[in-house]
Amino acid sequence: MSELSSLPNIGKGMDEQLRAVGVTSFDELKTLGSRAAWLRIQSIDESACIHRLMGLEGAIRGVRKSDLPPEIKAELREFYTAHRL
Repeated sequence: MSELSSLPNIGKGMDEQLRAVGVTSFDELKTLGSRAAWLRIQSIDESACIHRLMGLEGAIRGVRKSDLPPEIKAELREFYTAHRL
């Protein structure tokens, strides 16, 4: 098990995608941020969805994506709508 897959919301698939885009540790993910990490993932997987974005944010915050504050979810939805392919 990698450091990333031990985070909330990060399963094997997301772990592999993060590694594929150059994110190999929690510190790198936290520094990059959920939005930039999601954009990198979207560059290799056009099907990257809002749930992946919220999962990344939750992983950084140490919570399940369903437990993100409503205002953060709203900000992420706006970002997703503006950047989805």
